[in-house]
Amino acid sequence: MTRAEAPSPGFCSSVVGGRWLSFPVSTEPFPWCCCSRHRLHRLLCGNMVCFRLSPVPGSGLVLLCLVLGAVSSYALELNLTDSEKATCLYAKWQMNFTICYETTSKNYTTVNISDLGNATYSGSICGDYQNGSKIAVQFESGFSWTVNFTKEVSTYSIDSISFTYDTSDNTTFPDAKEKGLFTVYDTVAFGIPLNDIFRCNSISTLEKNCVVQHYWDVHVQAFVQNGTVSTKEFLCDKDKTSTTVVPTTVPSPTTTPTPKEKPEIGSYSVNNGNGTCLLATMGLQLNITQDKVASVININPNTTDFTGSCHSQTALLRLNSSNIKYLDFVFAVENENRFYLKEVNVSMYLVNGSVFSIANNNLTYWDAPLGSSYMCNKEQTVSVSGAFQINTFDLRVQPFNVVEGKYSTAQECSLDDDTILIPIIVGAGLSGLIIVIVIAYLIGRRKSYAGYQTL
Repeated sequence: MTRAEAPSPGFCSSVVGGRWLSFPVSTEPFPWCCCSRHRLHRLLCGNMVCFRLSPVPGSGLVLLCLVLGAVSSYALELNLTDSEKATCLYAKWQMNFTICYETTSKNYTTVNISDLGNATYSGSICGDYQNGSKIAVQFESGFSWTVNFTKEVSTYSIDSISFTYDTSDNTTFPDAKEKGLFTVYDTVAFGIPLNDIFRCNSISTLEKNCVVQHYWDVHVQAFVQNGTVSTKEFLCDKDKTSTTVVPTTVPSPTTTPTPKEKPEIGSYSVNNGNGTCLLATMGLQLNITQDKVASVININPNTTDFTGSCHSQTALLRLNSSNIKYLDFVFAVENENRFYLKEVNVSMYLVNGSVFSIANNNLTYWDAPLGSSYMCNKEQTVSVSGAFQINTFDLRVQPFNVVEGKYSTAQECSLDDDTILIPIIVGAGLSGLIIVIVIAYLIGRRKSYAGYQTL
């Protein structure tokens, strides 16, 4: 902002002695700074950055301050006030981001954004029934994050969250294949009672389009009533069930994975020039162990993309999503008359931002004759390594000789084959009958001997 663009006097706020205090903004020498000739203002100068915002309907001119030097366990803290120095929006929270992108060498790499100490809040507004409320955060080079709130008669809602990053920044994305601005938009839409402060100490995660967003230690209240932040908390579901104290850094998963419900069944296919050449239907559950920490991840087919290729001796099905760079299933032909799953490769981003990669090209799963499909409805485990297993549900695959895009007759797995029960039942019945006959014979002999007496 230049001196010519400096706003007229207003108010700004900061934490002093544990309380929010408001100060008039000096008109000189820098009208947009909270520092002035007052001793207290000079004391705070350098620790606080203030922004004069455009007029907001129903709230007058608004000034926003960011405390830079305050010691706090929260990475970000915001107190937005109106022209009457009344708090209209309050928030404190922590967040970080993991972004994956394709490089010029056609590989994928990740960027972790966690240092938000240089954040600004230009564009944040108090809002009203017509315009809603908004927190707008800018940080680093070309990064911005926005959360929108809407107001009803007795509730307010966290409506949506958007995150924008710029791959034209060569410092952060030095070898990005595609340059430009990218925005990830998520609809949240859940209501909070008016005059309650929303609290969620637990981690919340949003994953979309190769961007993973983490939020924790969240305290936020939009449309603050009478300028006073509420002490009545509205807890998120995770905090309602949590019995542990949440640290101020991103917690690691527990060593025992949380049991997962059965994953959703997805349908995948691969096409070549002659039509569909590979079919797969399955629910997938990934079991990962890294640094003695186990986690279970269900693959959501609705947010998973798939590609692949077909050749005379091999076929590939590749899955990828926002946190999975690739999950490859490679099939091979054996002895010119059977196929099997020969190889699994995976590379994905974990919650802590690290990359997990495993490959095994010496597998022997899902064996079936060429020209047929392989089917296993019951849960089956593909052990790729000691650190990575895949549980499959309602599985059916045909990687070769697909005709008219339809499955051929299925080769069922042994888990599904109930015909083996027939000889087991017959054998058990015959064994039981023999045992009964032997027992009856022994009892009969004992009775016959009891009828004779020695002379």
